[in-house]
Amino acid sequence: MAEEHPDDARERFEALAAEVVEPVRRFLARRTDPDTADDVLAETLLVCWRRLDDVPENALPWVYGVARNCLANLQRGDRRQVRLAARITVVDPPREAEREADEPDERVAAALAALRPDEADLLRLWAWEQLGPAEIAEVLGITPNAASIRLHRARGKFVEELRKIDGGAGHEEAREGRGR
Repeated sequence: MAEEHPDDARERFEALAAEVVEPVRRFLARRTDPDTADDVLAETLLVCWRRLDDVPENALPWVYGVARNCLANLQRGDRRQVRLAARITVVDPPREAEREADEPDERVAAALAALRPDEADLLRLWAWEQLGPAEIAEVLGITPNAASIRLHRARGKFVEELRKIDGGAGHEEAREGRGR
């Protein structure tokens, strides 16, 4: 196939954009808020430009599919950020956040400090970097099974340290479930 002249590609893209912008904008407006719709529309047009040679003759359904995928990617990213923020807040709450009277700032830091450094690092990789056992294994140079086991044990020790801290602060330790 002969190399297309840049002006020809630009003209093809401009014609495509003129054809699909408004239908895709309406498509996205029915699925998300206006600002997100604008962002996803821009990303959709970028994909169309990059894959201009892949756009079929009847372009609109194909572009709807691209827009749908772009929106799904954005929503997945948003969900990951919410989960990460929740994990970070549990493991390392921001200093400026308002706290309950019975939850001092130092509680999580003290629990992490009580762990062995490798256990604390493992928990930070899981909570802060949002890595799964297989990814943690790659970082630490161990097997995924070993990472999973170590993560399970580190979480248990972290919870135990939090219980000790809570017990030392005058809280009664719950004795439900297994006996000691």
